[in-house]
Amino acid sequence: MQLDRKSVELLAPAGTWDAFTAAIDAGADAVYLGGKHFNMRVHISEFNFDDARLKQAVEYAHNHKVKLYITINNLISDEELPTLREYLKYLNEIKPDALLVQDFAVIQLVRELGVDIPMHASIMMNTHNRHAIEVLKSYGITRVVVSRELSLNEVKLLREQTGIETEYFIHGDMCISESGQCVHSGVVFGQSGNRGRCLKPCRWAYELHCENPDGDEGESESLHRFALNDMCMYRNLPELIDAGVYSFKIEGRMRPPEFIHRIVSTYRRAIDRYIADPTGYTIDETDWQNLYNNRVRNFTTVLALGQMTAKDIGWSGKREPKIFSRAIKEADIDDKGAAEIFGESEPIHTSEEGKTPKLSVRVAAVEAAKAVLDGGADVVYIGGEAFLPLRPWTLDNYKEIVSYAHSLGKKAIINTPRTTYSRECSELEQFFGKVETFADKPDGVMVSNLGSLRLVKQMTSLPIQTDLSFNLFNHEAAAFLKDNGAIQAATSLELSYSQLKSLIESSPLPIEVVVQGACESMICEHNFVDLDSPLDRWSDFERLERHYYLKDEAGERHAIRVDQFKRSHIHFGRDLCLYKYLEYFKGAASLRIEAQLYSSDFAAYVTRLYREAIDNKPSPEKLKDLQEKSPRPLGVGVYRFKQSRNS
Repeated sequence: MQLDRKSVELLAPAGTWDAFTAAIDAGADAVYLGGKHFNMRVHISEFNFDDARLKQAVEYAHNHKVKLYITINNLISDEELPTLREYLKYLNEIKPDALLVQDFAVIQLVRELGVDIPMHASIMMNTHNRHAIEVLKSYGITRVVVSRELSLNEVKLLREQTGIETEYFIHGDMCISESGQCVHSGVVFGQSGNRGRCLKPCRWAYELHCENPDGDEGESESLHRFALNDMCMYRNLPELIDAGVYSFKIEGRMRPPEFIHRIVSTYRRAIDRYIADPTGYTIDETDWQNLYNNRVRNFTTVLALGQMTAKDIGWSGKREPKIFSRAIKEADIDDKGAAEIFGESEPIHTSEEGKTPKLSVRVAAVEAAKAVLDGGADVVYIGGEAFLPLRPWTLDNYKEIVSYAHSLGKKAIINTPRTTYSRECSELEQFFGKVETFADKPDGVMVSNLGSLRLVKQMTSLPIQTDLSFNLFNHEAAAFLKDNGAIQAATSLELSYSQLKSLIESSPLPIEVVVQGACESMICEHNFVDLDSPLDRWSDFERLERHYYLKDEAGERHAIRVDQFKRSHIHFGRDLCLYKYLEYFKGAASLRIEAQLYSSDFAAYVTRLYREAIDNKPSPEKLKDLQEKSPRPLGVGVYRFKQSRNS
């Protein structure tokens, strides 16, 4: 392919009019920006564009032969849907060149309202496999901002497999969690990173400790272990072009005009020089030194060119431009805010009033699966990630538990990994080919992304449920999932009670709610322990399989579990426990216990406790007993807040 100026798009951010014009003056081919609602940068009122300014921006960009993309790239709650409808109608009048979207509700409404604007899948959609891309293409998505965790080799493969136009972050602030999969800020502060209000707990300092049985923490330095350095692909532009990346995206909608101008113009010069003479291209060291000397954090290429190392983390925190928050205690079981909210609220009501919700339990091992089924679970979720030192489930393990569940008149549903890159998709194809030969088939499959959903539909005839990773926030998104074959959906952990109630009461899908257990706050593409003190994978077996936790400055201990794919799953300091308020949630179709970190005995005990409470009523005495026996302190999660702050 012969390269020309149109072979690559340099995409610049803008949060103010001056930054917008600076980006265009510096040579941006396209600019992305947000309105006053529904985007990922809503902390400061001076930033973003009101409706009149949006129209002016579209006209200004087009007059300068520059494309303009408008972000609607956050999760949207039911109460915001009427405003979203009107906003989409207005955008259809002013005709930007594309909408950047995350929530499936936007896709639904664009189709319903006949909006004639191309859509790009935001990075917050966590699009990381070809199956997901094929689903999005069928809904008119013309471009995907691919997951930050994908290497350029993987991006190239996706481009070749699907033909989709790809966009890749090349410069700026980066999240250490997988895109769209961090709910820490939303649960602890009621300000969701998926709704543009992240208070960045990833930038806090944490101590790293081993979970010693004797309770002795030992010594650990408090370091900024999540503080990923800034992405900088300036020295790797040929690799980006070779990977088939079309849009080179710069992060920084909160940056001042002079910063935007400097970054954009530096990349503009480099891209133009490469296109003009690829074989003679070399780095402009003067531009590079200017870029480096004016950096905010240190630079990294993260996972674009290979695995992360300790050099990719800003351990000291000295180069952090701003710490948005400090660690606080998570809401405990007796939180006054939660008590007030539930005291003023009505229980969830649905058309199936009086119907007893199913009790489901997710477990980690065969023994635990049998224990919770014996303890009163209606459904057991089996498989998916195996946290070390446990091993992945075998075909015989699945057969054993499916048979055991059916002997009790209960259901066993197969869980799948949250993240399914090319390797995981290939393994799932082999796996479901085998499952289809089972004489006694499982009762369904629970999936965590659109790609897995499509794959299961293609490979099996089993019922499909969607898990927490879909970040379900409104009934329009539930309709989207139903249209794609889901028969039940789990809701986001970031929904307040009133927002959850509204969703369940208007959802076309049966809804599952997590009511108990150790919940994940984020998932990361590396092993934290390995970064802290490199492990010898050939001989250091004991350290590889130990359990560790991160202790924040408020004293909360966040369990780390590493799965078979070497990903770290970070948990909240307190296990969610809604036992006290269970009567309010009985209108849901299913109530779930997350028991993956529980022993078989404790999982069975908790299951019996909730079985009795669902069939009768919760007991204050039994709640006290649960508090005493729990391996971690208990809390009410997001339910201390009246709402997840709007977008």
